[in-house]
Amino acid sequence: MLELDGGKFLVQLLKIVLGFILGLVACGLFLAWGFFQAAHPDENPIAFGAMVGTGLVGASVVGAAAFVPAGILIAIAELARLRGIVFHLVASGSIAFLLWTVGFDGETGDLRPGSVVVLAAGFLAGLVYWTIAGRTSGCWQPERPKEPMSGS
Repeated sequence: MLELDGGKFLVQLLKIVLGFILGLVACGLFLAWGFFQAAHPDENPIAFGAMVGTGLVGASVVGAAAFVPAGILIAIAELARLRGIVFHLVASGSIAFLLWTVGFDGETGDLRPGSVVVLAAGFLAGLVYWTIAGRTSGCWQPERPKEPMSGS
């Protein structure tokens, strides 16, 4: 019988939490940097501080909104051992785009202004998450026994 490796599971859970948080911080800072376009901290430290503070607050707002859909997709990735970067980028970009377009009255058929920026922020969050936790999705699961190939 195959048994679960509790140590690997705990480490993966910690990586998931860290990856999710740092992905949100990257997303929030990306959006804030685009809004403030702050210069180097030595040139304008107040604008830089405002950008960082806004980015962290933005990360918490995005995290609250994205927590449930991201949790579902993370669980799917873990259970199915989806380790590819494409899955994680598409998932995070889809969540960002979905959150951005909720409540938008797109009568003209056009995308909501800023959609490309939001997609880029979602992709960045997905890349950070994949780097930390996504590329090892499902590593805590026991290895499945290899089935012998039937020869002809």
